[in-house]
Amino acid sequence: MTLPDRARRVLPGGNTRTTLFVPPNPPYAVRGEGAIVTDHTGHRVIDCNNNYTSLIHGHAHPEILDAATEAARSGTAFGLPTRSEVALAEHLRERTGIEQWRFCNSGSEAVLMLLRAARARTGRDLIVRFDGSYHGTGDAVVSPEAPGVVSESVLVLPQNDLEAVRKTLRAHGERVAAVLIDLMPNRAGLTPADPAYVAELRDLTRKYGALLAVDEVITFRLHEGGLHQRYGIRPDLVSVGKIIGGGFPVGAVGGSAEVLSPFDPRTPGPVSWGGTFSANPVTMAAGLTALNLFGTKEIADLNHRGDELRKRLREGGVPVNGSGSLLRLITPDTTKLWWALYERGVLTGTNGLLALSTPMTPDDVEQVAEAVLTTLGGASPDAIG
Repeated sequence: MTLPDRARRVLPGGNTRTTLFVPPNPPYAVRGEGAIVTDHTGHRVIDCNNNYTSLIHGHAHPEILDAATEAARSGTAFGLPTRSEVALAEHLRERTGIEQWRFCNSGSEAVLMLLRAARARTGRDLIVRFDGSYHGTGDAVVSPEAPGVVSESVLVLPQNDLEAVRKTLRAHGERVAAVLIDLMPNRAGLTPADPAYVAELRDLTRKYGALLAVDEVITFRLHEGGLHQRYGIRPDLVSVGKIIGGGFPVGAVGGSAEVLSPFDPRTPGPVSWGGTFSANPVTMAAGLTALNLFGTKEIADLNHRGDELRKRLREGGVPVNGSGSLLRLITPDTTKLWWALYERGVLTGTNGLLALSTPMTPDDVEQVAEAVLTTLGGASPDAIG
C-alpha cells in the first residue's frame, strides 16, 4: 500500500491541512535542510513555500535548533509563566514600538484573540473586514457561505472600496469594534494596499471610535516592525505569527496597554483566555533566536533578492505580484502550475505563492527563476506545460 493510500485510510483526503492538498494527492515531506526539501519518493526541491512563509531561515537552522533543544531540556511546557515569554515580548516591543503582547499557538488563534480584544475594549460587537483576505479559520473571518460556518456581527466589504467603508461607518459606526485589514493579502493576489487608502482607514476608524487592526501574520517579515510601519500608520492592534516562532507553532497579538487591558487578570471582569501550550519555552526560545537572526540588514537583503526575482520574472512575461521576499504567480490553473514547478524542482504554495528564505543561495534563486520562466514565461497565463 502506498503512503497516500495509507493516509487516506486515516485522514480525510489524506492530510490534515486543506491548504496543502494538490490533486490527486500531494507528496509527503521526509526531510528539510536549509532551502531544500526531500519528499517520500526521494525528489528534492527548493522550498519556496517554507510552510506558508513561516520558515524565514529555512529548515533545521543550527542556531534555532540549539535554542529550542536547550529550552526543551529544561522543560517543554509549564503550568507557570516563564522568562522566555518575557524575553520574546521585550524583543517584539523593542522591534515594533508596540507596547504589550500576548502569545498563542497559531495565526488563526491570534486573529481570534485580536477580535476578542477589540470587542472587549470597545464594548461593541461589529467587525468590518475585506472580501478575499485570509485571516485564518475562525467563523468571523471565513466566508459566511462556507460549510459549517456561523458568522455573526461581521460586515464584509469589497477590497479597496473606500466609499463602501465610509458608507458602512456612517450607518453602523457606533457598533463597529474594529476594522481588520491585511495590507498585502495573499488570498486576494498579494497586491499591496494603496497608502492613501490605508491612511484614510486610519482616519475613519479614529473618527468613529473603532479600532484599526492589522493582520501581519504573513507580512511581518517585510519590515523590521511589520509592514504597517512602511505605511506610516500606527494600528491599535496587530496579529503576528509565522516567522516569530522559529519554525514552531506560534501566534501573537500586540497593542497598547490600554487596548489589551481587558486581558489583565487584575482588572474587574477580565477576558479569560488560556491555551495549554501558549508561550511555551521551546517556541519562545526558537522565535527569539530566529528574530535575532533577521534584523534590518537581513530583511533588506532578502527583500532585495525577492524584488530582483520579481523584476526578472516580469521582464520574462510572467504575471507576478507581491513585495520584497513574498511573490505571487498569477495563473488561472494553480494546480497545473504547482505540479509543473514541483517537477522542475521548486515547491510553491498551492495558490502560486513564493516565499524566500535566508539560506537560499544565488544558484537556488536562479533555479527558481528558470523553473518559473520555463513554465510561465512568454506565454499566456493559460499555457502551462
